[in-house]
Amino acid sequence: MRMKLWSKENTETTEQTEKFTVGRDREFDLLLAKYDVLGSIAHVTMLGETGLMKKEEAVLAVQGLQAILEEILQGRFSINEQIEDVHSQVEFMLTERIGEAGKKIHSGRSRNDQVAVDIKLYLKSAIEEIRDEVMPLFELLLHRSEELKDKLLPGYTHLQVAMPSSFGLWLGAYAESLVDDMELLAAAHAVANKNPLGSGAGYGSSFPLNRKRTTELLGFATLNWNSVYAQMTRGKTEKITGMAIASIAATLARFSMDACLYLSQNFGFISFPEQLTTGSSIMPHKKNPDIFELVRGKCNRIQAVPNELSLLMTNLPSGYHREMQLTKEILFPAMEELRACLQMTHLMLYNMTVRERLLEQDIYKYLFSVEAVNELVNRGVSFRDAYQQVGNQIQQGQFVYDPSKTLQHTHEGSLGNLCNPEIKREMESVLRKFCSPIKGSSSP
Repeated sequence: MRMKLWSKENTETTEQTEKFTVGRDREFDLLLAKYDVLGSIAHVTMLGETGLMKKEEAVLAVQGLQAILEEILQGRFSINEQIEDVHSQVEFMLTERIGEAGKKIHSGRSRNDQVAVDIKLYLKSAIEEIRDEVMPLFELLLHRSEELKDKLLPGYTHLQVAMPSSFGLWLGAYAESLVDDMELLAAAHAVANKNPLGSGAGYGSSFPLNRKRTTELLGFATLNWNSVYAQMTRGKTEKITGMAIASIAATLARFSMDACLYLSQNFGFISFPEQLTTGSSIMPHKKNPDIFELVRGKCNRIQAVPNELSLLMTNLPSGYHREMQLTKEILFPAMEELRACLQMTHLMLYNMTVRERLLEQDIYKYLFSVEAVNELVNRGVSFRDAYQQVGNQIQQGQFVYDPSKTLQHTHEGSLGNLCNPEIKREMESVLRKFCSPIKGSSSP
């Protein structure tokens, strides 16, 4: 029989019931162990300061918890098979080491607000890690955009040849896409950066807890003020975070689709070293974009995360419900998967080479039809008449345009004016919305 914080005498559950209700919780609790101990250190410190625990006992408990934290950081922590969850494991270890004082650390707390604070701390940290993976990719996109701004490629609408583009314009688009994605990530960080500790089972406590103090000790920007709402943030915080990572995943998936198309022989715009592509067991000419295909597939799965969390939480009343433990197995692996996808996308982009003089091919001659129309307009022909003249030339097979002509695109965000410095400033503005500093990035 497992040790449970809620156990009473002469009660036990069947093995089948335990297996079903605990599920994969203990597996994901290992990811929360560090944050569970940090929450306990803050709570015990506050208990000692408010007189809810003797000062010497609080000091002893904090020392014991810090020793457990060190074991977690060194990878030497595990949850005993007979113990239900990380909260029970930490309290059991502490009581075993310091005696009766270890039993007092749960005063004024419920497992509900313990796991709520654990998840908030975990998500806050995981969001920062994702931000720190996004930034090198963003910087590389801008770097390569500038590097390749004069290398032209065809633009498409409806997968039909449309107008001239450039590799610089293409890559800069994805850099700016990440700016908007980071807006959502910053919003998720702000939601995760609120302390639910002290809300108990969702209805507060008769103990005179100092919730502002634990907020300060844990490094939260503020707290969830209403104790009922503090519990209602379970699931909601995860869903908002899911929306943010889904937005980043959508950008990566779309870029990956572009890369798969552009690598194919029918397009042939880009290439990669053989070490970053795969071959065929029977076709010796193949260079398959497996990495981009997997990034696309993984990121499409990540885009389902908000919907899965929404369905999980649909029609739940206020208060805690056991379904909420399932949010961990939906969201936590997705965040790790996204980090890996960001890293692999960075690797591929760094090693990408582009094909020169693409637009000189005859198949792209109609790509310049708008340029021809605009040239007539600049000579004084009305746009509608110019459009008709060029349209008739195309229809009669008489359209001729010299692709070697310099393309005069000057407005903001066009071929000749990418506005990459402005895009970088936009990202810097978004980054200031995060309370914690960004780690150094590895731009080339």
